Amino acid sequence: MASSSYADLDRPPLSARALTRALVVPGGFWSRLDLRDETGSTNADAAEAARQGEPEGLVVVAESQVAGRGRRDRQWVSPPRAGLTLSVLLRPGAAGPQRDWAPVPAAAFGWLPLLAGVTLRTAVTEVAGVEAALKWPNDLLVGDRKCAGILAEVAGDAVVIGIGLNVSTRAEELPATTGVAATSLRVAGAEHLDRDPLLRALLRGLARWYQGWREAGGDAEMCGLLGEYQRGCATVGRTVRVLLPGGGELTGEALSVDRDGQLVIRTVDAGEHRVSAGDVLHVR
Repeated sequence: MASSSYADLDRPPLSARALTRALVVPGGFWSRLDLRDETGSTNADAAEAARQGEPEGLVVVAESQVAGRGRRDRQWVSPPRAGLTLSVLLRPGAAGPQRDWAPVPAAAFGWLPLLAGVTLRTAVTEVAGVEAALKWPNDLLVGDRKCAGILAEVAGDAVVIGIGLNVSTRAEELPATTGVAATSLRVAGAEHLDRDPLLRALLRGLARWYQGWREAGGDAEMCGLLGEYQRGCATVGRTVRVLLPGGGELTGEALSVDRDGQLVIRTVDAGEHRVSAGDVLHVR
């Protein structure tokens, strides 16, 4: 598909100037917005910027991403300008003297993709007008189908969070999946498909939650993040099958998400388990 802004009137391009004026403001969190017509991976771009010494607050947005990755190196595919594809650069382990932030312990970094999920769910619900839920640890569900994915990666002493949201993708353009079936805001009947207000709401919410989390020293319960995640999580209360990174699996009832962001599962024969990473399948 051509990348011209006139190729599809339903998919107008984002405006770097308008977004920068709205989001990169004095006293605000976001320091720079890099909007690219096409790139391989926004996560790779943000990670390279981190290695070059870029301060936290960078946002990399791509109208077309040709080598996007999800968890377990799955490919993330979307037609040009049909979704929101972005990565943000954070440095939670560094002090923020201008904001009186102490370094956050590395053990708390696992909350960052969950934090991104909370902000994404709020933006989709409030701006697009559809009901959305979170599948632990990093998927946004609309109608029990995957509408967005989140990938957090460590880049030196930085953390890069990538978000891919299907917005105006048509049913025939959705990729085939081996897990949860894909959807988009368009397919789900969203009231609004304008990517600009979605992106603004997402980044403003992400900055707000991140600042609260930093001020609480990474304590998700103290800043309200734990409660908000629990309220929006469709995994809690379900029977799930978890494919573990080492190759094993667990099946049981998802009881809760604990203070460390781990999924607490009760199996029939082995009691309670706390899972910090894995692919979750909702059985019922």
